[in-house]
Order: sequence, then C-alpha cells, then structure tokens
Amino acid sequence: MFGVGGVVWLGVTAFAIYVVRTGRGARQADDLNHVSPHRHRSVERAVAAALFATILILGAFLAYDFTAGRALAQHPGVALTIDVTGHQWWWDVLYEDPDPSKQVGTANEIHVPVGEPVQIKLRAADVIHSFWAPNLNGKRDLIPGYTTTLWFRADTAGVYRGQCAEFCGLQHAQMGFYIVAEPRPKFAAWLAAASTPSGPPTDPTLVYGQRVFMSSGCPLCHSISGTDARGTIGPGLSHFKSRAAIAAGSLSNTRANLTRWILNPSAFKPGVRMPALPFKPAELNAMVSYLETLK
Repeated sequence: MFGVGGVVWLGVTAFAIYVVRTGRGARQADDLNHVSPHRHRSVERAVAAALFATILILGAFLAYDFTAGRALAQHPGVALTIDVTGHQWWWDVLYEDPDPSKQVGTANEIHVPVGEPVQIKLRAADVIHSFWAPNLNGKRDLIPGYTTTLWFRADTAGVYRGQCAEFCGLQHAQMGFYIVAEPRPKFAAWLAAASTPSGPPTDPTLVYGQRVFMSSGCPLCHSISGTDARGTIGPGLSHFKSRAAIAAGSLSNTRANLTRWILNPSAFKPGVRMPALPFKPAELNAMVSYLETLK
C-alpha cells in the first residue's frame, strides 16, 4: 500500500508540474467555455480516466485490506492451550489437558515451545487486568466474568518479560510474568517434570521444614502437589524453585530474597494479601530449605 500510494503521489506531482510548465503563456480562462471542443473532450477523458484509476486503486486497497485482515485474524491449529488467571497481583497458570490428572499448574512463569502456536485463555479473578508480552503479541484485557483469548508463536528461543498493562491496584507495577520459549524437547522435559509431584523429604531438616510449612497458615493459601497443601488463594508452590523469580517478577528467586519475603511481604509489595507469619529463626531456616527442594 505504501508503494502504490508513493507511485500515485509521484504521478500526480509530476502531472501538476507538467501542467504548470505547459500552461505558461496560455490564455487565462475562468471556465471551460473558453476552451475548444477538442480540448474540452480531452480534459473530460483525462478526468474520467483519473476517476476510474482512483476507484480501481481504492477498490484494490479495500480488497487487499480485507484479505490481509482475515489472514491475520485466523487462528492456526493450536496444540497447546494455557489458562491464565490474573489476581491482585500475580498470575495463575494452568496447562490444559483432557485428562485432569495431567494438567500442570504454575505461577508467573509460562513455558512454551519455540515455533509453535500457543493459545492463551485469559480470566480475571478480581478486577480488570491486561496481559501484555510486548515482544510476542499485543495487549489483551482480562475482564471479570468473561474469558478472552489470544495466541502467539515465539519464533526465537529466550525469556520474554510480560507485564500487567491495566492499572489494577496498589501493586499493579509489580505484577509481571515471564514467558520462557524453548525447543520442543526441552519444553517436553519441563512439562513432564512439572507434572511429577515432588517426593517426600528424607533429610531431618527438610522433614522439619515441611512440617513447619504444613502446620502454619501457608497451606490455606498455597498448594504443593503430593501433599495436603491445596490452597488456591496464592500461587501454587509445586516446583517453586524452578522459577526465576518470586512475587510476580519482583524479586530474584534466591534464598535470601525468599527469607525476606516470608518474613515481611508488605515491605516489598505494600498491600499484598500474604501476611507476615511469626516464624522462629530455626523454623524459618528449615522451611526455606524445604521450599528450595521444590524443583
């Protein structure tokens, strides 16, 4: 469209210059009655040809626009469908599977295979959010009570940063996520590992750490596959240590950051719903050690 428009502009400009140059010295006329019949017919044919060319070009543009729009809007065959639910202020991620026992859940980090179309089903659990991974696709709003859909294809392996793009409360700016695009074999290995529950700990310190976790208020909000922790208010912690960040991309997933986050989440994200629980140093150290085994 730019090329055709450029050619038309050049043609019109060249013709205007030609008319100005060839019209110098000619008798000035205020209407076509002062023009000879032959000249009159020539002008009419030129105007009719220009009008026909204009209609033809605009019609071609319209047809091309519809064709390109339909091609862009078509959803290709999608083999992978992921449900993403926006919460204040984190992202719940669930990989769909006809067999519910094979569905994989995670939080704030989405793994996808390179070069394959992926469908994302978006929902909001509380207020309006907006899912935006600028290097992969445009923004899509999440409206409470309504499911919307987008799809994308990551053509290059890498880690893509995403962000909530609709103001959703105090910590809207710290509601990020990551999309990890990796080759199909590596993605399949990750999916298989993510669908396998972590085994029970055997080390005394880790056993104690799991007991501290289960006896506190943590299981009321968080879930860990293979245990009795089945909370859904906060992010699932199965294979938690395999994620690059915690607190929806606010902090790197290190032992020091995890310890500080558990001690006082509001110091990093004021208004966050996770409470600060009064753990003793030995309890906190053992629980953090246990959480770091969830890979």
